[in-house]
Amino acid sequence: MLRLRIALPLALVAGVLLDLSTPDVGWWPLAFISVSLSLATLIGRSIGGAVAVGLLFGAGFYTLHLAWVGQFLGPVPRLALSGLETLLLGLGAIPLALAYRWTRRFPRRGAIQIVVVSVMIGGLWTAREVAVGSWPYSGFPWARLGMTQVNGPFPEAASWIGVTGLSFLIAVVSAALVQWIRAGGLTFPQGSLFPVVIIGVLAVTPQFPTTSAGAFTVGWVQGNGPSGYFDEKAPGDILRAYSSATEPLYGKPMDLIVWPEGAVDSDPLRDRDTATKLEQIATAAGAPLLVNAATTRGEKTFNTSILWTPGADKPQLHDKVNPVPFGEYVPDRWLYEKVAPDLVGLIQREYTPGTNPPIVTVGTTRVGLAICFDVIFDDVIRTGAESGAELYVFQTNNADFRGSDENVQQLAFARMRAIETGRSVINVSTVGTSQVIDPAGKTVDTIGVDVAAANITRVPLHTGLTAGVILGPWLSLLVPAAALALVATAGFIDLRRRQPDRRPHPL
Repeated sequence: MLRLRIALPLALVAGVLLDLSTPDVGWWPLAFISVSLSLATLIGRSIGGAVAVGLLFGAGFYTLHLAWVGQFLGPVPRLALSGLETLLLGLGAIPLALAYRWTRRFPRRGAIQIVVVSVMIGGLWTAREVAVGSWPYSGFPWARLGMTQVNGPFPEAASWIGVTGLSFLIAVVSAALVQWIRAGGLTFPQGSLFPVVIIGVLAVTPQFPTTSAGAFTVGWVQGNGPSGYFDEKAPGDILRAYSSATEPLYGKPMDLIVWPEGAVDSDPLRDRDTATKLEQIATAAGAPLLVNAATTRGEKTFNTSILWTPGADKPQLHDKVNPVPFGEYVPDRWLYEKVAPDLVGLIQREYTPGTNPPIVTVGTTRVGLAICFDVIFDDVIRTGAESGAELYVFQTNNADFRGSDENVQQLAFARMRAIETGRSVINVSTVGTSQVIDPAGKTVDTIGVDVAAANITRVPLHTGLTAGVILGPWLSLLVPAAALALVATAGFIDLRRRQPDRRPHPL
């Protein structure tokens, strides 16, 4: 057990190290060090002490990791989101501390401490990650342990067990290293066998195979128009920027042209002039045009990807599944208008969650979609794969986060999704950076920041579901459930051991 005055600053350091393991720095080994340090600060803690070190760990991580949030609406939203996520991490430290307390009587060098406790701790860490990514307001699964490994030697494991499974194994390895050190470290070399075996398996795991299905030529455009929430612009300026940026692609063979999120600043489903302009562009290019705009149907507004095919009776649509709370809509507006009326008043549009599948069909090719932050939600990616996606297009608008780590953090998700699904990814942004990513997660083409450009890239198509796509949702349920069952069992055993012997004594 570390004294509290030592554990508190160490927890803060652990949080900072976890941020450094993510982009922009992205040094993946720090994730293991961070988790190990964080767990060490929880051993022997009371419930209050566990919350305290958990809060400092969360503060060290989230205040740095989510610094880009403040560029949109200022420091209050940044502190609010970082504070909420930090609070959830602090509360999630309680079962971790209890797990250590309730298993303290098992021999330090026994299999229960080295293996079972490590698995239980890894499961509880993953359970906290799943909970933070699911609640409140559909959750915020932006910061996930598995995503830290996209630049490391282990990302292929995500194609077998999903991002949640990879998070679990990283946490198990880190917990096992802590247990090995507690058991004597170098004086007990056999205790290191368990984490070393897991690392070895991760290192040699190949990417789950998918089936090649030909190739597909995509023209993708980064218009660098005035796409930020507070950018000065007149109606139609963004559409004109993308029309101009697309012209160099005319007359070149393409299967599809892709524009990013928010590239059309009027509703083409209701504005005839906008619809006519998109028809003209698609006709001149000789390829369907995948755009994005705010659309209104009835009383509801949606963030919509629209496949505009020349001569088609009507366009294909996909609406964003998870609008961003306090960015694209205000949940419980009546409450938050009382708390911060000026800030809440800036968000006038209320996007409705979409229910149509994240897929469009171009000829015979199925294209999976995710609009901006939807890339962080496993169910959106899985639904696309299950619907037959042979490649993915991720449309995003990073204009409000220029110069921050937001874009590169989102790129890490895009690369991991390519690996996890075994699909090519077109990740196209309004202001950069935009990328084409191959099914192995490697960036094969890019457009830099704050430039207007249009490229054409031929990408491979693949079919078939990876094990990660199939098992991912099950692991997100089973790993937390199993970990909670284990810690409950440990608590029951510990309680029985502490109860006095009530059997009658012989005379």
